[in-house]
Amino acid sequence: MKYTVITGASSGIGYETALAFAARGKNLILVARRLDKLEELKSTIQNIDPSVDVIVRSSDLSVTEQAYTLYNTLKEYQIETWINNAGLGEASFVVEQNLDKVEIMLRVNIESLTILSTLFVRDYADVEGTQLINVSSALGYAIAVGSVAYSASKYYVSAFTEGLAKELELKGAKLKAKVLAPAITETEFVKKSIDAEEFDYKANMPKYHTAKQMASFMVELYDSNDMIGIVDQNYDFNLRDQIYPIISEL
Repeated sequence: MKYTVITGASSGIGYETALAFAARGKNLILVARRLDKLEELKSTIQNIDPSVDVIVRSSDLSVTEQAYTLYNTLKEYQIETWINNAGLGEASFVVEQNLDKVEIMLRVNIESLTILSTLFVRDYADVEGTQLINVSSALGYAIAVGSVAYSASKYYVSAFTEGLAKELELKGAKLKAKVLAPAITETEFVKKSIDAEEFDYKANMPKYHTAKQMASFMVELYDSNDMIGIVDQNYDFNLRDQIYPIISEL
């Protein structure tokens, strides 16, 4: 039995991606801090299709050690796809930013993503049909003034994953590494980034995607042979080959 792992699955893009993969009959391992939300999602999926096996894991990926612990607890399962969707934001000018919040963001967006990607690739690089999808951002390809630290963290995700994809290709690996780069999406993300109780997308954003739309883009990327799925400035979704220049030292 094969599984798809989705981190940050309790809400937003991760939640909708879980539903989209479940609709294809994919067995799931759902990861987030909020176990109650994961249990609710598990019930929703199993009411739709009882044949889908759903495993839930509570993990706080802002604690680096928990990334190792999470991966080690999943060693018994055969994993087909690993989706690093968990991510945090920080919307403020650098001189005003909350460094405690920035530290947490960097641990989730960079450290835990790198650890989980590396461990998965070590074990599955030569397994046919495997994929690693790391969720970056359109701001991983264009710097956003007022969210520079967040944008830089997503530049890391994009560059790391594109570089990893090229290394795997050069080694003739069977695993494919891919980047999903959403633009503004209707999730809990913005209100957490600005420390707000609520955020009205319709009132404040001229364009955005719903989490369900982004999950459909995730599936489109999964089905493709392309490395990158990115939302452009017109809010169109495009499948692309590598964007960053690659210098091979091999």
